[in-house]
Amino acid sequence: MDESPPRPSDALSKWPHRPLSILLLLLLLASLPAAVWLDLRSVSEGALRRQAADLNSAIGSIRAYYAANVVGRVLAAHASTQVRDDYAAVPDAIPIPATLSIELGKVIGEQQSNISYRFVSDYPFSNRAPHVLDAFEKNALAALRAQPGLQPAEATATAFTTRVRIITPVIMGADCVACHNSHPRSPKRDWKVGDVRGIQEVTITQPIATNIFTFKYLPACFVLTASVGLFFIGLQRRQAGALAASNRKLEAANAFLESISSKISRYLSPQIYRSIFSGRKDVTIHTERKKLTIFFSDIKDFTATTERLQPEAITALLNEYFTEMSEIALRHGGTVDKFIGDAMLVFFGDPESRGAAEDARACVRMALDMQRRLAELHVKWRNEGIEQPFGARMGINTGYCNVGNFGSSTRMDYTIIGGEANLAARLQAVAGVGEIVVSYETWTLVRDVVGAQPLAPIRMKGIGREVVPYRITGTAGAAAGAVAVVSEDSPGLTLRLDPAAIDAAQAGHVREVLHSALAALDRLGTSKS
Repeated sequence: MDESPPRPSDALSKWPHRPLSILLLLLLLASLPAAVWLDLRSVSEGALRRQAADLNSAIGSIRAYYAANVVGRVLAAHASTQVRDDYAAVPDAIPIPATLSIELGKVIGEQQSNISYRFVSDYPFSNRAPHVLDAFEKNALAALRAQPGLQPAEATATAFTTRVRIITPVIMGADCVACHNSHPRSPKRDWKVGDVRGIQEVTITQPIATNIFTFKYLPACFVLTASVGLFFIGLQRRQAGALAASNRKLEAANAFLESISSKISRYLSPQIYRSIFSGRKDVTIHTERKKLTIFFSDIKDFTATTERLQPEAITALLNEYFTEMSEIALRHGGTVDKFIGDAMLVFFGDPESRGAAEDARACVRMALDMQRRLAELHVKWRNEGIEQPFGARMGINTGYCNVGNFGSSTRMDYTIIGGEANLAARLQAVAGVGEIVVSYETWTLVRDVVGAQPLAPIRMKGIGREVVPYRITGTAGAAAGAVAVVSEDSPGLTLRLDPAAIDAAQAGHVREVLHSALAALDRLGTSKS
């Protein structure tokens, strides 16, 4: 009954991964400078390693050249020029190679604030203070004495600077061995050619930002990429806002349409409503000829009942009656066509059909359930103070009718037209209160589920043959044939007895109630006599 039409806003479903995509894009944009920064650190470290190694090699080459071509020649010539470590205090003296290296380190450190040079040994001359070696230098010296061909290096980095330390061994040559083994201030007198006397260390520190300016096009590319990314993020947010606004409008329109469709559904049978909104049927003037089972009911003496009640009570009573009957009709699959005053028209076989026989059986079962429910309502209404509740007469016929949209292009009604529908109304007219009368065509389709009694033939305008009505007497048992339904509604008595609906456990109680009722009547007859 409340089946809703398709929601237009569902077609513009929200992009569930939009926030995640924006986050990923932002992460990618943020990772680009991080990647550049890491590359700069790597480039800076590599460059510093090469510079330190080159500088170490250059100083080593200078010391070797000086030792061989200056000190060696002076010593070989037996000139008055002395080669001393304290050359500065002696006129005409020149520094030994080790002192030259130390002096070069001082000069380099003074000229380059980011470069330092150390020429150190764990065997300094006695006139010099011992060199303080850190852990890296101690480990490097030990490793070089075990394997002189190594070149220990250490690279450290902070967020903004990179520092590289490279150590090379100071290896004793022949001239160095002769000098050190004979020098009075030497702490060791057993040096051999090839021994590692000490180390020379070059340390270069450089800010990472220095290398940024070596890139000419990457910053521009980064700025362009970031700008494009931010532009697309802004565009996406704008589109998302527009989509959200459109969805809100569509949801509001859809809520309005749902409200309207819900209201419209109250004026249509649920089957018709579903077939229209699902697209199975077009809202155009179109009819089909189908075999239907038509049900028509009418309230007996409704006008007399209305004269005894107030309009408000009649309205409530009638609405309750139609509500209960409609629910039963829908439960059995009937299409509620219309309410005509106090009459009700229902048909089976359109827009959904289970076959002519099953449609007829469903219609008869519906009518039986309606009469049962009406008997229950009689008790309720009497308890509410209604002296003479109304009863209904019901007629059922099976035959071909035109069914579909009748009317104009601006106003139409989905209904049935044909003599078979009129015959259902005529059968209802010959039924008594609480009775169900069916045509022969219907009876032949349902006689395996209900019992019936033929009535006097009737004639009807528009139908050339005599019609034999059949009054339903009850449901059919498996072995005992038809089981009669006893129905009576008169002042002081409301009775509907359907033996087929009573099981063995209830039968004893029903007998007691009936015996009590007969005993009450006997006492009444005795008192009056």
